Amino acid sequence: MALTAEKDDQWEVVDIESGLDGASSVVDRQDSLFREAVRGGHHSAGAAHYEQDSWWRTLRLAFQCVGILYGDVGTSPLYVYSTTFDHGVGHPDDILGVLSLIIYSFVLFTVIKIVFVALHANDDGDGGTFALYSLISRHAKVSLIPNHQAEDELVSSYGKHGKPSATLRRANWLKHRLETSKSAKISLFLVTILAIAMVISDAVLTPPISVLSAVSGLKEKVPDLTKDQIVWITVAILVVLFAIQRFGTDKVGYSFAPIVMLWLLLIGGVGLYNLIKYDVGVLRSFNPKYIIDYFRRNKKEGWVSLGDILLVFTGTEALFANLGYFSIKSIQLSFSFGLLPSIFLTYIGQAAYLRKHPEHFADTFYRSVPSSLFWPTFILAIAASIVGSQAMISCAFATVSHLQTLSCFPRVRILHTSKRFHGQLYVPEVNLLLCVAACLVTVSFKTTTIIGKAHEICVILVMIITTLLMTIVMLLVWKISIWWIALFFFIFIPIESIYLSSVLYKFTHGPYVPVAMSVVLMVVMIAWHYVHAKRYKYELKHTLSPNKAKELLEHHDLKRVPGVGLFYTELVQGIPPIFPHLFEKIPTIHSVLIFVSIKHLHVPHVDASERFLFRQVEPKEYKVFRCVARYGYRDSVDQEAEGFVLALVESLQYYIRDVNLYTVDEIQSISYPISRDHSLSREKPSGRHAIYAEEMITPIQSFSELTTLSNGVSNRLPQFQQASKMNIAELAKIEEEQRFIQRETEKGVVYILGESEVVARPQSSLLKKIVVNYIYSFLRKNFMQGEKMLSIPHGKLLKVGISYEI
Repeated sequence: MALTAEKDDQWEVVDIESGLDGASSVVDRQDSLFREAVRGGHHSAGAAHYEQDSWWRTLRLAFQCVGILYGDVGTSPLYVYSTTFDHGVGHPDDILGVLSLIIYSFVLFTVIKIVFVALHANDDGDGGTFALYSLISRHAKVSLIPNHQAEDELVSSYGKHGKPSATLRRANWLKHRLETSKSAKISLFLVTILAIAMVISDAVLTPPISVLSAVSGLKEKVPDLTKDQIVWITVAILVVLFAIQRFGTDKVGYSFAPIVMLWLLLIGGVGLYNLIKYDVGVLRSFNPKYIIDYFRRNKKEGWVSLGDILLVFTGTEALFANLGYFSIKSIQLSFSFGLLPSIFLTYIGQAAYLRKHPEHFADTFYRSVPSSLFWPTFILAIAASIVGSQAMISCAFATVSHLQTLSCFPRVRILHTSKRFHGQLYVPEVNLLLCVAACLVTVSFKTTTIIGKAHEICVILVMIITTLLMTIVMLLVWKISIWWIALFFFIFIPIESIYLSSVLYKFTHGPYVPVAMSVVLMVVMIAWHYVHAKRYKYELKHTLSPNKAKELLEHHDLKRVPGVGLFYTELVQGIPPIFPHLFEKIPTIHSVLIFVSIKHLHVPHVDASERFLFRQVEPKEYKVFRCVARYGYRDSVDQEAEGFVLALVESLQYYIRDVNLYTVDEIQSISYPISRDHSLSREKPSGRHAIYAEEMITPIQSFSELTTLSNGVSNRLPQFQQASKMNIAELAKIEEEQRFIQRETEKGVVYILGESEVVARPQSSLLKKIVVNYIYSFLRKNFMQGEKMLSIPHGKLLKVGISYEI
């Protein structure tokens, strides 16, 4: 890849390896923060992770993912038949028809769509609805908040690649439509948050249905137990389950994998036993003609039962969303040779048992287990249901974290419970709400039949939205043949729509519950995002002009105090309008003032070497800088303030060195050799130190060492020739400026936080006033404040308040 300067203040990025003659993409320079962005490495950590997977590592990950991914899918045999045949078995062959539907639905939706297609639509190793939306956002500017910067596209994990011309034209057409149509942006946004709301609702329903199904088996040995007693035992287990979330699950894969593995072996073995003992003839259900016969015989009732069969592949959304912990090969391996045979044997064995004992439709699972294996099965069922619930709860925590990167959810404290596994989160407020909701669902419905019907709509809506987003990914990102895309779309959308119609027919029998929860969640998300976007646009419109900023800094009443001031703002462009408001109240600024913006990119991770972008505000002698701290949606932002300052100051020192060593024209002329995997050459350092030689230059290295290094560098780095020509005085000036920053940092750091109150204009509509003045205001006052989110020490905090009318 070569970077060449253009007269219209743009950068032309030419992809040498793409094979496109003369093909290039032009990145608009929206901001001179671009200067620091070009130093970032272009190596995808996620890609390297998968390329370097050995078979031993793949087998180890395959064992781990059994514990994390398959708990929910593996416990569905506890309740599928009892929910499907809730009114009894009408005809003996109906069992074969339902089993055939189970087999082919599972193969179509879980095996083909998720495991062998959707897993490849990952976002640098991360899966799920949000990852698909994030992937789309990187290839088309669909965000409703105008904070995109050209520098973002140079982050190493951004990953855009060229494709053949015909598919590229189609992708560009779709990109143009998405970027120029506000209705398309809003529709894509609403579809995404609907899926996210359904996933959170699913996390409410999964623990009750799984644990209640497992606990209900006690009636086989203790027939005197009443329904209410079973319900309260379930509630007690749920309370314990949610209470232990705060301890984290650092070694969750190794802890849970043996439990789920034993569970799958047990239910698979019992299924094989039942098949041999009761009716080997159920294997005829692999013939799809039994599906046709089932619908012909049952007509409307057969169509209605489709919704219940959806429960077979519940948990697949968590399987896709938790991809980030593992590799695609490990999931496909463990799924194909572990989960799939066990699940099929279980359903086939239960069908064989029902052929002989159709009257036991209400509790098929435990009735089909040999009496000598009851207690081991019961204990493992409880354990497996807890594991499956754990996976969905963790998925909900990750989802809330992703919502905050979209600016769609109030501030909540997100705790990273493991330093080893970045995706293991705990959100105390969300955990409490999930616990209360799960217990209320259990106490209110009491039976798995109603909870199962409520569960169905979560499963099918997420599946449909995944299909829609994957179709866009195929067009925009993969750029594959239109015939493959059409085949995918016209197979899955019609079939999934039939399943959805079946679920909606029973809307008042359970599905209304997750819909109501999702509506509440969507109102919160839409209100928060709407006001946030309006406020951002208002501040962007009223940013200080360079002349106004210069006039303000040169004002004769301005006092300078020792230390560093970090002024937090959400704007990534310009100086926020709240700054002159602070100056009016307190005409004092610190010796070094840095406007800090925390920005979440649509990538899973941002390397530490690419974290900070800087620009110095004129006049330079006032030592005022702007800084954008960039994070991926899986990165932890709750870093201790002291550690954040140390990293920021270190990067600022490198920026000062760069901006003084090289002019803008010289930086623009730098050309980095790119290897075939589009990463910086492995023989050179990457990231922040990419422009230097193989040795690392410390932030405050003496000018004599720098001169020696620059004289001894290879001709492969022509930018060092400039350093060798610089005189001692210039190098000393750079060093003194760095030392000044270091001294002021040691004198103390003060954190300045802008708190803006937003109200609707008096002439606004009633709906807008309700959203802004009541819903948003309530959420803002009752959720976490900014200083707690950023771990700012209370004794070093200065808040500045301002009101906006939007």
